[in-house]
Amino acid sequence: MDNLIDGYRRFRELQWPEHKTLFERLAARGQKPETFVVACSDSRVDPQMIFNAGPGELFVARNVANLVPPYQPDGNYHGTSAALEFAVRVLQVKRIVVMGHAQCGGVQAMLQGTPPEAGDFVAQWITIADEARQETLKANVPEAERQRHCEHSCVRLSVRNLMTFPWIAERVKAGSLSLHGAYFGVATGRLEVMDADGAFRDA
Repeated sequence: MDNLIDGYRRFRELQWPEHKTLFERLAARGQKPETFVVACSDSRVDPQMIFNAGPGELFVARNVANLVPPYQPDGNYHGTSAALEFAVRVLQVKRIVVMGHAQCGGVQAMLQGTPPEAGDFVAQWITIADEARQETLKANVPEAERQRHCEHSCVRLSVRNLMTFPWIAERVKAGSLSLHGAYFGVATGRLEVMDADGAFRDA
């Protein structure tokens, strides 16, 4: 904890004075972010840093391999779906961004098998992307490009899964909500965005 407390103290000394008024306003008026980001839990991929966003600008859910499950309201626990519901139905965000990234450990597990230490939850979780995995294995791509191909496929699949949520589909059709895919290169610092046809290009 010592490193975390040291970081907090630097925040209080260097950043808090600059942002104090903003935090006070957010505390008094509540949050009203316009963008919801579904990102990977990977420690190298921080949406707030990548998009240079300040406090109150992004509502974020992070999970292994930045996956959006299909709409399935039942008695089970659904962390990502709960965050989606809050963002769309309560906060009324204007856009949802699914952001994948290079060297994703979750995608690696899809392609090469889940580590035995991650069998309780991760193995089942990544089956959400079985379709993306199968598409990648069937695609005629060199083995060296397979991981990147699957990472892109997972973003496309998650964006498609967003449209299985009826209250997302309704807002998209009404023009009050837009859906986007993105992909971050950890080693390059470059962001790609997904076109309407599912292809990725530099932002």
